Amino acid sequence: MGAPLPPGHSHSDPVRRFVIGTAGHIDHGKTALVKALTGVDTDRWEEEKRRGITIDLGFAPLPLGDVIQASVVDVPGHEGFVRNMLAGATGIDVALLVIAADEGIMPQTEEHLAIVELLGVRRGIPVITKRDLVDSEVSTRLGTSRVRWEESVATSVVTGEGLAELRDALRRVAGDLVERPADDLFRLPIDRVFAVAGAGTVVTGSTWSGSVAVGDAVQLLPLGREARVRSIEVHGQTAERAAPGRRTALALVGVDRSELARGHVAVTGSGWQATKLIDVAVELLPTARKPVAPRTRVRVHLGTAEVLARAVQTPAIAPGERGLARLVLETAVVARGGDRFVLRSFSPVTTIGGGVVLDPFPPPRTRLRRRRVALEQGPAARLGVLAVEAGLMGLAIDSLAVRLGVSPGRVTAVIAEVGETVTTSPETVVDRQALVAEAGRLAEVVRRYHEEHPLDPGMSLQALRAAVGTPAPPSAVTDAVLEFGIKSGKLEVAGSVARQPSWRPALDARATDASEKLTRRLADARWQVPTVAELEREFPGAPVRALLSHFARNGTAEPIDAERYAATGALAEFRAALEATLVELGSATPAALRDRLGLTRKYLIPLLEWADRRGVTRRAGDARVLARLTAGKGGS
Repeated sequence: MGAPLPPGHSHSDPVRRFVIGTAGHIDHGKTALVKALTGVDTDRWEEEKRRGITIDLGFAPLPLGDVIQASVVDVPGHEGFVRNMLAGATGIDVALLVIAADEGIMPQTEEHLAIVELLGVRRGIPVITKRDLVDSEVSTRLGTSRVRWEESVATSVVTGEGLAELRDALRRVAGDLVERPADDLFRLPIDRVFAVAGAGTVVTGSTWSGSVAVGDAVQLLPLGREARVRSIEVHGQTAERAAPGRRTALALVGVDRSELARGHVAVTGSGWQATKLIDVAVELLPTARKPVAPRTRVRVHLGTAEVLARAVQTPAIAPGERGLARLVLETAVVARGGDRFVLRSFSPVTTIGGGVVLDPFPPPRTRLRRRRVALEQGPAARLGVLAVEAGLMGLAIDSLAVRLGVSPGRVTAVIAEVGETVTTSPETVVDRQALVAEAGRLAEVVRRYHEEHPLDPGMSLQALRAAVGTPAPPSAVTDAVLEFGIKSGKLEVAGSVARQPSWRPALDARATDASEKLTRRLADARWQVPTVAELEREFPGAPVRALLSHFARNGTAEPIDAERYAATGALAEFRAALEATLVELGSATPAALRDRLGLTRKYLIPLLEWADRRGVTRRAGDARVLARLTAGKGGS
């Protein structure tokens, strides 16, 4: 029969999984306690057994009944191996703070406790290794902790006393934990990398969120490589799928062991990218030796990564105080909104504080003091701020789960919570006020265009689209700007032309005079069609090109090529004369047509090419023939 269930659970519930991490001073019995609970000696290295201390991380499964499966991470207690402790403490759900009865709270007890608090671990159990300890010191210290600690449990790994009570306490805590969502993005911070014959490269870690199955592809960051999951093991047992809250080993195809290291991350889904710039909320411990000021060099522990960084764009944050900072990282990390991290001083190396990632991808050109991100903001409020900052470039919807630190399934609800201050397309979220402002600016662009081109029916829609934003926003955002301009009555679109509502081309007095003269000039020219450049020299200061375009729209003239416009009546006469000549001759070279029509090559060739394009004639070697006659012969 299985162990008792946590309150409110039944045997039909899915298995509850969580990660337990040890914490405490060196030689206070963490590894011995883990072995007594699990039967596993987590000291793997020969040096660990020879020296009698834990150097690196150890792992063991701890079944706690039919529906509770725990993974235990045993961490080193020596001050020289705190960096290893940090790699193991990240991602734990419950802390076992191990305190030896004969020594009580020691320096590394305090440092480990501070780390557990800074990482946001919510639940813990103090474990006393002897029953004769008067634990008032422990109760007093833990009473001020932000971690919710259970009543202390006194144990003896020699006699087994207290172990059953400790297991019961773990079951109670398990029933009160918030489960990690399996439908979130998969994320596995890597703490070990090795090779196994027949399996290839194997990475291990505690699954922070989401799940992955055999055969799935994972992205390895910051390496920037995709690999396939060949097989999965959970505490040595083969599994088809890795679930959150468990120690996981992934055998990967497509990456060499030498390319990966502790601190890398395996992820799935969109929005992940390595970053060397993060905006954070920092909390310094009262025991920190000096403030964190601009240019302060620190060690950042995020996930299983340890990287050097400098704090910039921050007022000095004194010991015991909080503040915002931008961290410029010397090595890229994988961060998500809401991630917790620990700060250690550059030298001497001690834990000085920690914090929360507010934005893993801050705009580098926007100074932190100008930003409105804050620790107390929820995802919707944060999204509103980020949308304003992004302007017309908007925010890719598939990036929000990572940037805001919410599951993909919650993104739509978060956007809805922001309300009408943002506008969405299938792929982008945009600040509504940015759309309003840009639509107003485009209306002014069109107004100026009308002033400069009073004879045009409007501005080319393609040119107006190209004028949206600098740099150019996504196409869907451009569509949204134009749609808003149209709905608000600022713009009107007719075919491929944009204009102000009710705009119609009009001639002023000066243009009317020029129009009359240009019309007469084209009529007088007849088939000796002048170029636009020639007309501009003849009519200095007149809007010749605009008038010719206006003539083309109202049917007064027709372009015969890019630089010539002919009177419509003159072109009709030329076509009739050309068709009559070719009916008589059957075919004719340009030389014959020149003599027959009385035109020089300068004027004849552009007209013949116009007739070819209009389908009146076609080439037959050097000659021209009527296109309709040759088509009729081809069909007979």
